[in-house]
Amino acid sequence: MRGGASGASAGPAPPGDPRAARTRAALRQALLDECAERPLEQVGVAALVRRAGVGRATFYLHYADLRALAVDACATVVRDAVDALHAWRGRPDPTTPPAALTEFFAALVPHAGLYRTLLRPGGGGPLGELLHRELRERSRRERALAGAPEPELIASAVAASFAGVLADWLHGLIDASPEAVAGQVWRLLVVLHSAPVR
Repeated sequence: MRGGASGASAGPAPPGDPRAARTRAALRQALLDECAERPLEQVGVAALVRRAGVGRATFYLHYADLRALAVDACATVVRDAVDALHAWRGRPDPTTPPAALTEFFAALVPHAGLYRTLLRPGGGGPLGELLHRELRERSRRERALAGAPEPELIASAVAASFAGVLADWLHGLIDASPEAVAGQVWRLLVVLHSAPVR
């Protein structure tokens, strides 16, 4: 027999392996579909892998647990948020948010329950930490490239404000439609970027 003893595992696939990418994509979609029907706490690995069409061992080859999969499945939300907040060029219009920002908030509604599980009020939780980290770095980098003052300070304020408002809106602590909250958070962030800090 090739490769050693019978039944030996080949080990995890390399990170760039397209089969591994397809498996992770199937697991992410299966989780989103499951969470559209029930809270994350009620989702079981058995039902998830059945929906994804993979084995239980395959699941654990890619993810430590369901929460790790959930964070990965929701990481796209973080990238979408960061892109939406930077979807403008030139001087921002404080009265009109980028269309991408309004679309971002509207797109959260179908899976709001899952996002609430990972993003606690105030912006904490695994998804909140990821959002804060990525948004702070993008804001800091763009502010530094523009030569604006205090890029670290303003980037921290922008990331914390956006993550907190987003989380509180998802948890019902801010009563506003997606269109309204997009406009409100946009005006808030424009004020932060233009605030005198020196």
